This record gives sequence, structure tokens and C-alpha cells, in this order.
Amino acid sequence: MSQLKQETQRRRTFAIISHPDAGKTTLTEKLLLLGGAIRTAGAVKSRKSEKFATSDWMELEKQRGISVTSSVMQFSYDNFKINILDTPGHQDFSEDTYRTLMAVDSVVMIIDVAKGVEPQTIKLFKVCRDRGIPIFTFINKLDRQGKDPLELFEEIEDVLGIESFPINFPIGMGQSFKGVYDRFEHKIEWYNEKKERQTLALDSAEELGEALKDVADEAAINQLEEELMLLDEAGNSFDIEAVKAGKQTPVFFGSAISSFGVPSFLEHYLQMAPPPAPRESSIGTIEPDQKGFSGFVFKIQANMNPAHRDRIAFLRICSGKFERGMSVTLDRTKKQLKLAQPQAFFADSREIIDDAYPGDIVGLYDPGFYQIGDTVCAAKDTFNFGELPQFPPEHFAKVRAKNAMKQKHFLKGVNQLAQEGAIQVYRTKYEETILGVVGKLQFDVFIYRMKAEYGVDLDMQPMPHQIAKWIPNKEDAEKLQKSSNNLIVTDHQERQVIIFENDFGLRWFQQKYPDVLLADSGK
Repeated sequence: MSQLKQETQRRRTFAIISHPDAGKTTLTEKLLLLGGAIRTAGAVKSRKSEKFATSDWMELEKQRGISVTSSVMQFSYDNFKINILDTPGHQDFSEDTYRTLMAVDSVVMIIDVAKGVEPQTIKLFKVCRDRGIPIFTFINKLDRQGKDPLELFEEIEDVLGIESFPINFPIGMGQSFKGVYDRFEHKIEWYNEKKERQTLALDSAEELGEALKDVADEAAINQLEEELMLLDEAGNSFDIEAVKAGKQTPVFFGSAISSFGVPSFLEHYLQMAPPPAPRESSIGTIEPDQKGFSGFVFKIQANMNPAHRDRIAFLRICSGKFERGMSVTLDRTKKQLKLAQPQAFFADSREIIDDAYPGDIVGLYDPGFYQIGDTVCAAKDTFNFGELPQFPPEHFAKVRAKNAMKQKHFLKGVNQLAQEGAIQVYRTKYEETILGVVGKLQFDVFIYRMKAEYGVDLDMQPMPHQIAKWIPNKEDAEKLQKSSNNLIVTDHQERQVIIFENDFGLRWFQQKYPDVLLADSGK
């Protein structure tokens, strides 16, 4: 086996998705602890202790206790190289999450045992299912009282439409939660009074009662045995091919905050999850272990290091070996670029790397060359992996710098943050700046970052408009510009966009101008 194939096979690149407060960042940290990447986990909610989630590097995230950007973390475990993409849980930042899901090979879905499948989980799950991404489920917070495990399996299947197969099963719940039983390996896992992980291998489930007599009470043991018997008789059969096709989800129980079930989850995940997969491109299927290097930009982040005011493009490697200093071609512009300062990430820290392989996420210093969705490749005959999804904004506001002397900084900040994909920027014919966002919380982040990173205080006026439509035909746009009733603006690529207050305004327009073609995006 070639080194390229060997390195590719040991990569696992996944995103963690969940509804807010399901424990996504806590699970991420416990996985990093297992890999020895960090020594202590930050307390997401404990602002008094001044410890914050490792993956929440932006100051605003620390203040609010939520993740609003996608972080990248890499670590090694048991000869695997793992790339975790920790995504925003808040729905106002779902666009960033959607793009991140384009860069992974599998997904870990966290479900709160007390709340079950929640709305944001459903929304993100549909994106994964549409792409056929393998999905692994971690049911969290077993140290709290929650729904019955069998009820949760039924909910996963009914609400999400995917088969479930519990790999492990909880021993008790809430105050009586003692640990988990591994159905695959007939192994009990629990923690003793010193918080040390204990495991006991059995020959079969029939030995559970005797093995647990000093750990759990008789009622908990009897219930566990009954439910396991029911699963064996009436539950789904495990099918690894269905897992790889995104049609069956392996389910794990645990408590991320106390590390219950996390080690066994990681070990099973690494064995079951697929390595980097082939990707479709404009010239056909690109295999990860083919020699020609290629990758695509799924995220751009300005000012990760405030001291240097830098800008980083996050590149997912799809094929070939990446080497520091290599020359590549940017498909969109056909320009040759030298990748001189590639970086590997660990949340807010990073280091220069010499090489990387398919599945890895590399940070490229970006002086303004890249856009989200760009493909770079070593071949002179370039190709691309297609465009990443862009969502039409649902909230709009006029914005300007309070201090006219800060106009240059204002324009720089607006342009850079727009290139990250967090906001969409429009100009009126009077040179006014209008922002469009998917979720209102993005306005708060924009105001904060303009002040913190560019020193600009803003005057922002919310607008009643809710719908943006692009006008592909230039003649239509010119005709509509003459009507004072229409709010027509220009996006950052000089395309004409018409903004409506509501569905009624859109329907009225379509009745008045039935021949005018409108599009949901500028692409």
C-alpha cells in the first residue's frame, strides 16, 4: 500500500451537529482529552471561572456561551488522524454549518436524552441525509432523567426516517445511571469513586446480572436485561453498508460532562466510520488516493489572530498529498498560487505544517485570492468540485459608520466579513450599504466584530424586508430600475437583486411582471 493510500485510510473527518445546549462542545472537548490534545476541558457555561470551550475562540462566543463559528481541531488517537469540525448549534448560523457539512466524511449527531430529537437537529439531519453522509448518534446527558431508550429509538426512526441500532445501552438513568453495556463486545463500562474508567468483558449478556450485582440495584438490572432481550428479538440488525450509505445510525449512550461512554464511542466510531471518500467534480469522480493534489475552500475567517489581522481560507483536501510551498492553480481565476504558509488548526492555536493528506483541513493565508467554494488543484487542466450552498437572507438592515472619518475601515470590514459568507452586502443606487443575514443574531456578531476588529461603531437601521430575489436578465433589471416602487440593489458581484417586504409583495410583483425571471441566488 502506498504512503498516500495508507495516510488516507487512517483519516477520519467529521462534524458534530446538534440542537443548542445538547452538549456538542463538551463532547468535542472530551474527545480532545482522550487524544491528549488538551489537559483540561473548558466549562462552556462557567463564565466566573474564566474557562471557556476550547473551540469557542471568538470573544463574543465566550461572553454568550454559544458557538457562532465553525472551529477545526485535529488530533491523533490509536494511529488514526482525526479532524473534528465543531459547528454552530444556533440556527441563526446554520449557513456556516451547512457549508461545513460539505467538507466532512461523516457526522456525529448529539441528542439530549430528556429532549429527544429537536427542530435544529431535524434541519441539519436532512442536509446529511441528502448527501448520504454516515451519521453516528450520541445520546447525551444520561446522568439526568430523560426519555426511555426504546422511546428514543422510535423517535429517531419516526422523526428522522433513519434506522437505529444501539451499539451500547445505558445501565440506569439520572441519579441511578451507572454506566453502559456494549452490545458488540459484551463489555460493561463504568467509573469508580475515583472517576477511573473501569471495564469488564463478559462472554455474553447472560452474565450481566452477576457482573452488575455490586454496581446497580436489582430493578435496574432486570429492566436492562428485559430491554436488551427485546432489542435482540425485535430490533434492527446491524448493517455496516447501511451505515456507510447514511440509512442506519449506530446509537451510543453516555454523558459527555462526566465522560461516561465517550471512550467506547470514539473507539467504535473510528472502526465504523469511513475514511475520505471519492468526490464528484466537473471532470468526473476524483479518488482521494490519486496522485494529483486537489481541495476546496469551505470557509474563510478574518482576524483569527487579532494581533496580525490575518485572513485564513479553510481548505478541505480531497486528493493527493499536500506539501508546503507547492504551486497550485485556482480554478475560478486560473491563477497559479504558491501555498507557502499552510497551517493545521487546534481551535484558536495553529502551527505551520509541511504536509497533509486527503481528509485533512489546512489553513491557507489569504491576501484576498479565495472565495468560498473555490477549488485548487496541482493539475494545469483545472476542474472544480461545484459550488457550495448559499442561502437567501431573511433579515435586512441599512448600516453605516457613525464616524464618517472611519469610512475606509468601515468598507474594509464590510467587504472582508462578506467574503467570509457570514453576511451578504448590497448597495443601493445612492451608495447606501444594506446587510442581509439568515438569522438576526448575525447582526449582533457583525456589530461586535466591526467594533472589535476594525474599530468602527455602527449605526444600524432594521428594514421590514424579508425576501431577496436575483434578476438574471440585465434588460429586466434596467426596466425595473425605472420604477420607484421596487427596491433594487447590487450585490458584491455587481448582480442585480430585488428585495421584498413579504410574500404578498413578491406575489404582487410576479402578477405585475409575469415575464420577469427571478432567482433564489445569484448563481
